[in-house]
Amino acid sequence: MKYYKIAIILLLCVTIHNSYAQNTDEPVTKYDQYQVFTPTFYHDKGNEYRTASGAPGVKYWQNSADYKINVKLDTTAHKVSGSATITYTNNSPDPMAFLWLQLDQNIYREDSRGTATSPVGGTRNSVHNFTDGDEIKAVYIIKNGKAEKADFIVSDTRMQIRLKDTLRTNGTKIQIKVEYAFTVPEYGTDRMGRVHTKNGWIYEIAEWYPRMEVYDDVTGWNVIPYMGGAEFYLDYGNFDFTITAPSNLVVVGSGELLNPTEVLTTGEISKLAAAKNSDKTLFVKDSADVENGNVHPQKAELTWHFFCKNSRDVSWAASKAFLWDAARINLPNGKKALAQSVYPIESKGQNAWSRSTEYVKAAIELYSNKWFPYTYPVATNVAGTVSGMEYPGIVFCGSDQKTGELWEVTNHEFGHNWFPMIVGSNERKFAWMDEGFNTFINKVDTKVFNNGEYYQKQDVERNAPGMFPPEANAIMTLPDVTPDGFSGMSEYEKPALALTVLREQVLGEDRFDYAFQTYIKRWAFKHPTPWDFFHTMDNAAGEDLGWFWNEWFFTTWKLDQAVKAIDYTDNDPTKGSLITIVNLEEMAMPVTIAIKEENGKSNIVKLPAEIWERGGEWQFAYKSTSKIVSAVIDPDHTLPDINPDNNSFSGLPVPDGITPKDVLNKYLDAIGGQDKIKAVKTVKLVDTTDIQGTPIVRTSAYTQPGIFNQDVTLPSYQNAVFSHIGINGDSVVVSEKNTALQLSNIDKDAVKQKQKLFPELDYLKPGYNLTVAPTMQLVGDNLVYVVTATAPDGIKIKLYYDQKTGLKVREVIDRPGSLTVDFADYRSINGIQIPFTQKTSFVGMPVDFKVKSANIQ
Repeated sequence: MKYYKIAIILLLCVTIHNSYAQNTDEPVTKYDQYQVFTPTFYHDKGNEYRTASGAPGVKYWQNSADYKINVKLDTTAHKVSGSATITYTNNSPDPMAFLWLQLDQNIYREDSRGTATSPVGGTRNSVHNFTDGDEIKAVYIIKNGKAEKADFIVSDTRMQIRLKDTLRTNGTKIQIKVEYAFTVPEYGTDRMGRVHTKNGWIYEIAEWYPRMEVYDDVTGWNVIPYMGGAEFYLDYGNFDFTITAPSNLVVVGSGELLNPTEVLTTGEISKLAAAKNSDKTLFVKDSADVENGNVHPQKAELTWHFFCKNSRDVSWAASKAFLWDAARINLPNGKKALAQSVYPIESKGQNAWSRSTEYVKAAIELYSNKWFPYTYPVATNVAGTVSGMEYPGIVFCGSDQKTGELWEVTNHEFGHNWFPMIVGSNERKFAWMDEGFNTFINKVDTKVFNNGEYYQKQDVERNAPGMFPPEANAIMTLPDVTPDGFSGMSEYEKPALALTVLREQVLGEDRFDYAFQTYIKRWAFKHPTPWDFFHTMDNAAGEDLGWFWNEWFFTTWKLDQAVKAIDYTDNDPTKGSLITIVNLEEMAMPVTIAIKEENGKSNIVKLPAEIWERGGEWQFAYKSTSKIVSAVIDPDHTLPDINPDNNSFSGLPVPDGITPKDVLNKYLDAIGGQDKIKAVKTVKLVDTTDIQGTPIVRTSAYTQPGIFNQDVTLPSYQNAVFSHIGINGDSVVVSEKNTALQLSNIDKDAVKQKQKLFPELDYLKPGYNLTVAPTMQLVGDNLVYVVTATAPDGIKIKLYYDQKTGLKVREVIDRPGSLTVDFADYRSINGIQIPFTQKTSFVGMPVDFKVKSANIQ
């Protein structure tokens, strides 16, 4: 499931979000090597079910469930009704006196736990409207072809069947038949639902039949109720299902359509056959077909018959509004599959859903060649009300998504066909084993798709404070316990970053990729635990990574590496140097240091994480030939260091006599002089950026004194205003899509500080406390003065000024309310120098605004 949409990204980029600048006071060392490199991380030995090497054991078992489902869609009542016959096989060594099934539609009942635990105002996965849930008509046990009524109880989203005869072990089967119905909610916790378009309703149907709970060797029955946030844990089996619906609907589903001649016209069959042999996207049903409305077999109803082999679930979608296009997928070893998309006319366009099948085809081919071959005959992308949700062979994505956002959500949802569709982890408990792993492979995929069309290099360092805030929870937290505001980090981004760091900084790509592929092969269509993953990676990569798993997945530890000192042998740089680095926070990671010398010589030094086994301080010899002018830890910003100020060491003190006011005055002179600046009455700036290929326009208007308005709009979404900031004196209004946010006084002060016009004029006034760091720091390759301005309300603003030009190159506000912002490309407008580029980031991705028009009066 995709965690966030572009509206949320925009809000977090331009207004307030949970990011904290670091305190500039001398830090207290927290590092303890005995906690990091502990010999007791792995507690349990392997057994006959799961080995110590992370592989399934010689007696590994799992149960299976085959389904025969026949339902009818009533488009007048918006209701699905029918029956499901389940053949359940007990492969365990344990006899069973009862069985547990999932009834996920019960979350939409007014008396459900999901309803009770939805916060006031709701969340994305909250219950927004009520139904009667799963209406169970009858439950039978089928023996020798005869149906006997079952003894069952329903408890929230679960049903227990109490057996008269114990289900024996080692492959014994039982058949269950459930007759049921449910009303399709308009909003189904963003996992299913229906939406009306100009050509009819689009139905996205999931969690639509009684499903067996998993019984495993770890906890027995897994019976955590469905409450909206946590996803699913399911056994594998074969699915034979039919959907009866009005004949003017197109129905798509998981697996293979078995009866195309009964539900498609001869023209559609011919077009579909052509698409199966085409690398280019071809229409099966185009706009004219939809608007005509008569292109379907002339019957009142049609029954669509699907079969999906060795799957954990199936889903489907139906609409008379669907355009339908498709293309061939080329799989390893010469195998083929079909990529297809169904979407309403409103979503058509080359910057929108007309590229969907291209995206599906590319994602499936890239993942298949890199990690493990795709296992379903068809891959279907459905445009509807669901913003992003995955099912085997079929995914639901938002019909309003475009450009890079559509690629990202399509790529993400189909990535789930590897995690957890192929590798069947327990999503109810370990969301990071599907969301985090999938987010990781998404980033690998995006880097190569269409020569990196939507790829943007991550700046991990810049985003570290947002990923490691004080209120963060550990990755190893139940999804329903994880705060909504942090689930995107702890379930998606942080585990994905952990794997990226492991691949690029610890193991290297070859060792990591081999181990990760080994994990997928070992656990394809099985149920791994976190420990199975950890052990497999250790054994296949040839590394004891207990220290890494512990600090990334079980703790909220942070990383802060710093250069402490540079000393020269006999005080002579030509005889070599000793460089001292320190580890100030709890995490240990490898160290990369870029070193530059006065004579122009440069070098990269790489040190393994094991240097920190010796303690929190490490000194190494460097063969310098002249004075070292800079030593920079992690020059490419690949690690989440929360305090980058101490990563660079110039060894150059601030010249004697330089005061904070000297630095600020030099800046004001550099941009035009105080008299000219004080005379400015209005400034209007229009700058642009793009996120995931979607263009964004930010319009900012300043009026002296103390009036500011800013709107962020998306041209490709009919210039919709996604966020607004309004400041007038003491009044501060921040809104997202016309909904005002509730801000604390600290939030308001931070917004006001961030949006001041020429704030250095205020910093020079009485009431502000100014300090300058005693040594020069580096921003990029440039030496800078670092001035800290403490406002009367206690907010600290860190300002970085280029030593040579005097221009401000960076700013950080020490409160929720601002990301680090870098300034560059100063240009003169009416004699006033302003930066035409502002660089920031969100979840590690660069967000670079560039000025397109500027007016200063």
